[in-house]
Amino acid sequence: MRRPDPIGFMEFEYYAINLSSKLKMVKIAPTSDIHYGNPSCSLKHLQKHIEYIASDPELYTFLNGDLIECVTKTSKGEIYKQIGSPGDQRDFIIDMFKPIKHKVLGVTQGNHEARITELDVCGDIARALGVPYRAEGMLLKISFGGGNNRMPDKPYVYWLYFTHGYGGARTKGAKAVKLERVSAWLHADAYIMSHDHVVNIAPDIYLLPDPRTHIDKETGFRVGKLQAHRKMLIKSNAFLKWGGYAEAGGFPPSDLTTPLIKLDGGGQKRIRVEV
Repeated sequence: MRRPDPIGFMEFEYYAINLSSKLKMVKIAPTSDIHYGNPSCSLKHLQKHIEYIASDPELYTFLNGDLIECVTKTSKGEIYKQIGSPGDQRDFIIDMFKPIKHKVLGVTQGNHEARITELDVCGDIARALGVPYRAEGMLLKISFGGGNNRMPDKPYVYWLYFTHGYGGARTKGAKAVKLERVSAWLHADAYIMSHDHVVNIAPDIYLLPDPRTHIDKETGFRVGKLQAHRKMLIKSNAFLKWGGYAEAGGFPPSDLTTPLIKLDGGGQKRIRVEV
């Protein structure tokens, strides 16, 4: 692992990946909140999710935290009912995703993994899979296909920002507004937040200056236009059935349906999300 620069180690960095130039579309099915080790973890839904990703050459994923339950003596959860130790839970996740490690685009950390400061569970998972890791969140540049702006060798480029999330909001509106705040802080085409176990999809528009300009004959200034830029705000699902401390604490059942993000590369840059 790279040793931190004592001056600049806190600088924000992004990762970039060039996928096949033959792809006409890239699909992304986020993976988060597996909570393996919790007796209510739905391994059936997780296995189908992994098989689905493996079966489609256009489909990829990223791991967005709370992959393991990791109950400690001072945390929420049922420490005597969880399956295995945090290390055992970590190793299970590694074994599950190794067959599709070439389809994992990055890993972030959840609040459950952060409970143990002396063990970087998600960092271990990322290293075992050979993929980028950034605990707090990750900005990812994805390039693929060709024909962008009618130029055969120019790929389509999309920016995704994903982070696990935070807080204990209970209403859907309160859960969604956390992601809306994040989307105001940095530029991306899609923002994905997990943690709340509720799927929510909201498109938004903001204006970006087009760098192309022309001379205004009256003033001599250069004049440009503003372009409408669509961004997608996406809250992702969980793989946790209702029960245990979630039920006892009055939290609603988790949404077990994974949102599917579609990035077009066949003539027009467009992002869509399906559930």
